[in-house]
Amino acid sequence: MLMTVFVVVVVSAALIAGALWGIYGKISGKTEGFVIALAGGALVVSLVSEMIQPAIAQSNLWVGLGSVAAGAVVFSVVDFWIDEKWGPEGGGGLLAAITLDGVPENLALGVALIGAAPIEVTALAGAILLSNLPEAAGGAKQMVGNGLSKGKTLGLWTLTALILSAAAIIGYFALDGVSPHVLAATRCFAAGAVVASLATEVFPKAYQEDHHLAGIATAIGVILAVFLGELAMA
Repeated sequence: MLMTVFVVVVVSAALIAGALWGIYGKISGKTEGFVIALAGGALVVSLVSEMIQPAIAQSNLWVGLGSVAAGAVVFSVVDFWIDEKWGPEGGGGLLAAITLDGVPENLALGVALIGAAPIEVTALAGAILLSNLPEAAGGAKQMVGNGLSKGKTLGLWTLTALILSAAAIIGYFALDGVSPHVLAATRCFAAGAVVASLATEVFPKAYQEDHHLAGIATAIGVILAVFLGELAMA
């Protein structure tokens, strides 16, 4: 249990570290895009190997695929509603968008840790950590540029880190011991939401910032995730 909490805290703390990087440090668009693409490639592999395939083996094909589709649809609808309700520049909209992006990832991490040693989800945790760093850095830099104070910006990202840590820990404890079909559906629902996030937020942002190397960075992320997965199984 302590190791699970440690993994969750480290991954979520990357948001605070990234925010500090964006507020007080320097990050080029190309660096941000490269790291985002790398993390996206790693997440694709981790979602399939650590979430979707084990869930299908645990339950059945239709529960797994149906839940992936449901997660993607729900994420897309809520994402659209946030954009229309608050807009991308408002404080409430920013917090909602950040949280919407992160909750499925952290829920997936918490669920993946059920019945597994943390080393077995190294690739998934590493990919989420890598995606959190540049996302927070770029978001914090944009917030300060839009006139939000450095203190309020850091506070917003700290609050987000706490919310996402809670999502992962709640996912771990609340779903431990439920039926295999419920657990499988939850895994795939979270995975589907992350897939939709990758398509609408992660890869477009990576290409926008570093379109020459985004494809290579994505491939490197895939390679790293496969390598870490094989290493964990050895």
